[in-house]
Amino acid sequence: MTCSLTLLAASKEAMTRLDNPQYRAALAIAEELRGQGFEAVFAGGCVRDMLLGEEVHDFDVATSAPPAKVQELFARTEQQGAHFGVVLVIDKDGDERIATEVATYRHDVGYFDGRRPSAVHFSDNAREDVLRRDFTINGLLLDPFAFEEGKPLEECILDYVGGRDDLRNGVLRAIGEPARRFDEDKLRMLRAVRFAARFGFAIEPHTMRAIQREAPNIRIVSAERVRDELTKMLTGGEARRAFELLDESDLLQQVLPEVARMKGVAQPPQYHPEGDVWVHTLMLLEQLPKGASTTLAWGMLLHDVGKPPTFTPPDPAKPGDRIRFNGHAEIGVAMARSILNRLRFSNDDCAQILALVQHHMRFGDVEKMKQSTLKRFLRLPQFEEHLALHHADVTSSHNMLGAYKYVKRHYEELGQEELRPRLLLTGAELIAAGYRPGPQFREMLEVAEDAQLEGLVSTTEEALALVQERFGHATQQT
Repeated sequence: MTCSLTLLAASKEAMTRLDNPQYRAALAIAEELRGQGFEAVFAGGCVRDMLLGEEVHDFDVATSAPPAKVQELFARTEQQGAHFGVVLVIDKDGDERIATEVATYRHDVGYFDGRRPSAVHFSDNAREDVLRRDFTINGLLLDPFAFEEGKPLEECILDYVGGRDDLRNGVLRAIGEPARRFDEDKLRMLRAVRFAARFGFAIEPHTMRAIQREAPNIRIVSAERVRDELTKMLTGGEARRAFELLDESDLLQQVLPEVARMKGVAQPPQYHPEGDVWVHTLMLLEQLPKGASTTLAWGMLLHDVGKPPTFTPPDPAKPGDRIRFNGHAEIGVAMARSILNRLRFSNDDCAQILALVQHHMRFGDVEKMKQSTLKRFLRLPQFEEHLALHHADVTSSHNMLGAYKYVKRHYEELGQEELRPRLLLTGAELIAAGYRPGPQFREMLEVAEDAQLEGLVSTTEEALALVQERFGHATQQT
């Protein structure tokens, strides 16, 4: 694709847009560093996003000043990675804490674990610093002083690696030799996919071939770092494109083999005219908006993960039989739990994602549910995500929205008092009535609550009478 670079600095509006606390904090740091005789530029993603006309939230400073000097010059600093030349300079704007990353120019020597350099040599050469970075579009520098003077943005850019041309042409390209960049930090392969998807760029062929060759080595990257990159892909607004590139780059088979196995798994055409399980899942991902919650995003990705192992072809001895996936939700929960544990998700995120996988098939029965069953369903935590998943599931297949509309109407019409009423009967009332705590307590309470949700009882006395009728009086229990 072709991108037009936005010359933001040419207008007063652009300067107003950039007059935010983060920008001003970074500019003040750069001015102090320059006043002490050091070089100071803006670097990395902030420069890229300014050229693309995107909103910028974080401004990073690169400098020839050594880390010790940075810490000496500023009153409040934190060691983000002083060994690697990175210091956080802390400022405040009212009650807002502003942390600006200030990195000393450097070049790295050897990478011992596919992530961290075995040695770092600080430098006073900006070009040398850029050449050790990952991609050309992230290797751009900005002279903030020329920018403040009102020069056009293009004239303020320092480009040692052809990043501006790649931005214009919509290309994601590794700096220098791609194999070396990915050998230094394996996570860069996933970052390549994420950036290409986010900006709608093509991955340059030489860079893509290097990723495909190196893909098996992504396994040495920590689970947490892989999880975070995948989550950014899912919630960044271009999830479908990201997962298509994961597949094309051979990374999908390495990081999520269970999802890769969805490819080619046929579905009954009367319910899934869109195609196989992989195509269906991609269509759900396409509906994920930018900023979607982590749990909804992973729920959409994994909702049908149990289909490949439960695939059952039509029985030729049964005319009209179809493809089936009996028990795929239950199998999917077990598989999703294994994936989430492997990627070290939090317990809270695991619980919600697994609930989305577990309950996504229940919508097919909602119009036949008793009121008590429906109300229990509607009061699942974060039920809005269950609704969103079902809507995406249906509109990515047969597009029959009857169950969705039925549930949505009841969810909006029933207030919390109806979904979660104060219980008429609790364990305390059962004990007061002479029942001894035991295995039947839970069943008794569920019977009473069901009747309450159905509107069959409205007082504690009525609920207790129902329990006595169903389970016998306390004096009759042995």
